[in-house]
Amino acid sequence: MRITMIGAGYVGLVSGACFADFGHHVTCVDHDARKIDDLCNARIPIFEPGLDQLVAANVRQNRLRFTTELKQAVAESDAVFIAVGTPSRRGDGYADLSYVYAAAKEIAAAIVGYTVVVTKSTVPVGTGDEVERIIRESRPDADVEVVSNPEFLREGAAIADFKRPDRIVVGTQDERAIAVMREIYRPLYLNQSPIVLSSRRTAELTKYAANAFLAVKITFINEIADLCERVGGDVQDVARGIGLDNRIGSKFLHPGPGYGGSCFPKDTLALVKTAQDAGSPLRIVETVVAANDQRKRAMARKVIEACGGTVRGRTIAVLGLTFKPNTDDMRDSPALAIITGLQDAGATVRAFDPEGMPNAKALMPDVDYVADPYSCADGADALVIVTEWDAFRALDLQAVKARLRSPVFVDLRNVYPPAEAERAGFSYTSIGRPGGEDKAGVRS
Repeated sequence: MRITMIGAGYVGLVSGACFADFGHHVTCVDHDARKIDDLCNARIPIFEPGLDQLVAANVRQNRLRFTTELKQAVAESDAVFIAVGTPSRRGDGYADLSYVYAAAKEIAAAIVGYTVVVTKSTVPVGTGDEVERIIRESRPDADVEVVSNPEFLREGAAIADFKRPDRIVVGTQDERAIAVMREIYRPLYLNQSPIVLSSRRTAELTKYAANAFLAVKITFINEIADLCERVGGDVQDVARGIGLDNRIGSKFLHPGPGYGGSCFPKDTLALVKTAQDAGSPLRIVETVVAANDQRKRAMARKVIEACGGTVRGRTIAVLGLTFKPNTDDMRDSPALAIITGLQDAGATVRAFDPEGMPNAKALMPDVDYVADPYSCADGADALVIVTEWDAFRALDLQAVKARLRSPVFVDLRNVYPPAEAERAGFSYTSIGRPGGEDKAGVRS
């Protein structure tokens, strides 16, 4: 089939490349001429493992192309996906739908023949109704059906998620549109990926409900970690104990400095606003949003406490800046709040991240960025792991300790067993775990 993807950002580029790999002919359209020029010259504007090879392979096979010209691409397409950004609107937290609605107007002017318009962007309930209204008002003659098809991609594992999804949610009750969507996703039938058919509004809500539920799980285990620190429990044992219950599951039960990224912060906030407007407030999600914001700031205080109560005039080495590993995404990363909190307390911050430093420099120009973890530790008064990149999982702890001015190690991702860090001579702080060994060498 012929597909146009409006928006060549994270969702649009990954989705477009994967659809092309299924054998469809895909055109990715974006108004950012520099981004399109980069893509046409094999320069991928985001970091996602395997995406550069996937794009290159499908460009070579003439199944994937990039352009700033929307009209011809839409006119030739069986399906047009809207995959533009929906950031939180400044000031009130609502999803900014201006890019979605602008795309709808452009699509309306270009449609030729029967076309399925698919909202792939994460949008509040009722957005599809407005997209349809815009198109039909602009083009009463258009033979079009608007469908919701939310994405469920994890940054760092997006290609695998797209090709081996848990489910494909399709929001439409139009039989012709259902047939088109089934054909688009037909290559996944061998993987037995279920297509969940629903109304358009239900599909839109499903995306927000999924992200909010995962945010609740993360916040829950973070608060259990805080309780473990107070009463002498081990949060990782608690997480394993409850995660083995298949009604709960083990995923997203890893304590840390709070969630960030392009989805959870803005989607939870947008869902809260939608629920308040509908007169059905989601008190749990409201609490999660507040608790997560507070937690990020609390992590800076945790580092300061580990340093003896003050970091004024000291250098803190921070490993990991992105909100999670295997991405260069700095959006709402816990590192932003943690580093700002340390600087406000008088510290100098030195940092290293395998992929995130170019984006981090634009947001935090007053940080000293270095080339590797060991250079980061040189002469620092404490080492802090904020993001659990694989590159930080097997550090030579003795070499790190030798470079530090003070042997203070704050592990906000529980990468290292406490006993291992303490044997290396560190004053070690982690999340929700007791430290040390008993006389038999077993962690107490």
